[in-house]
Amino acid sequence: MPDHSLYQAHLANVIQSYEGALDAAGADTAVVYAGGLIYRFLDDTTHPFVVNPHFAWWLPLVRTPDCYVIFERGRKPILAYCQPDDYWHAVPDAPDPYWADEFEVRAIKTAAEARQHLPTAARAPIFIGLTTEPEQTLGIERINPSAAISWLDNARITKSDYEIQQMRNASMLGARAHSAARDTFNACDTSEYDIHHAYLGAIQAVDHDLPYHSIVALNEHAAILHYQHRHRQLPTQRRSFLIDAGAAMDGYASDITRTYSAGAGVFDELIDAMDVLQRGICDDICVGVDYPSLHLRMHDRLAKLMIDFQIASGSVESLVQTGVTRAFLPHGLGPYLGLQVHDVGGHQLDASGAATERPESDPHLRLTRGLGLNEVITIEPGLYFIPLLLEPLRSSEQKSMVNWQRVDELMPFGGIRIEDNVRVLENRCENLTRDAFLKMSAV
Repeated sequence: MPDHSLYQAHLANVIQSYEGALDAAGADTAVVYAGGLIYRFLDDTTHPFVVNPHFAWWLPLVRTPDCYVIFERGRKPILAYCQPDDYWHAVPDAPDPYWADEFEVRAIKTAAEARQHLPTAARAPIFIGLTTEPEQTLGIERINPSAAISWLDNARITKSDYEIQQMRNASMLGARAHSAARDTFNACDTSEYDIHHAYLGAIQAVDHDLPYHSIVALNEHAAILHYQHRHRQLPTQRRSFLIDAGAAMDGYASDITRTYSAGAGVFDELIDAMDVLQRGICDDICVGVDYPSLHLRMHDRLAKLMIDFQIASGSVESLVQTGVTRAFLPHGLGPYLGLQVHDVGGHQLDASGAATERPESDPHLRLTRGLGLNEVITIEPGLYFIPLLLEPLRSSEQKSMVNWQRVDELMPFGGIRIEDNVRVLENRCENLTRDAFLKMSAV
């Protein structure tokens, strides 16, 4: 559990941010909904509950639907804490004093009951959250006003000491689970399904405890960027293993990717070279760095690596400018990370919501602004052998720049991605991921 003083300082920052959001929206009260259960179509069972990140920013209560934070300027925030009468399901425990002492806690049995706890003279209150039933809005008409959302998204970019500690803890969980997955792959022939369950078992988790759907990919599956299956059968030959998986601590995520080889050879050397490339990018991170420029420098480094490993030929500049490197690396360097794996604010200039310009060469980047102190980002360069992207290149004007014999040799390995989570500091970064693996190895 994080230090209580860290949480108190964090909550003071959240309250200050909400005061700014209320000013931006011309309101004096904000109601933040945790979210409700969403029922499957024509069924009486629900999808797994996912808390509203705006609610989780207030307090570490991430598994209890139909709760509300009611914040009126200048008053102690109210927590309408839902403990329904229900003999089908486990009812939430009593509030934990760790966070409950900072709120005026009022028990409710249904979401609709929270309405009686609204300030009687609230001026144009605003509602933050996603609803599926009309009564969940408590009669509030101004739902997710853009001025308030932009202000809050901008505020969430900078992480408090409490949030950094939560993300360090999430990184430790992720490192432990990744180590178990790696050891399972290295120990014997095994399936993606078995590796995934070794990952879960290492941190006593079920799938819904994880911040996103884990990518557990053997061989060619590593070339599918968001590979969604976990095959139960053993591959006929064990070549490579890519795992992109995280863990969560009170809603805060880690997002870690590692790639492994089943033996010696060019692919094994290529993983080592990609690791050096990724560390070099991390070494460039500090306050003031322009993230789109960092992304472009990643392509320069990738082009040099491809030349060194005889995957491509020509100059670094020509491989990048003609789009050859993008056929081998079609995604961005990484987004913000926090209460969401792709956290908010990446395209904002400031609290007004004014948008940043996106590079013409990479219009889908999730982060297009300069880096600031105590922001947390992912650094995830990759090198993939994706038939859908390489076949057009094979028949293009740039085909002579690629060593197709080497590409065909590496195609069965799928690809490589290495991803760390880093905190931006004044003249360097704190690598939450590498630090967690180092602590794991020291135990």
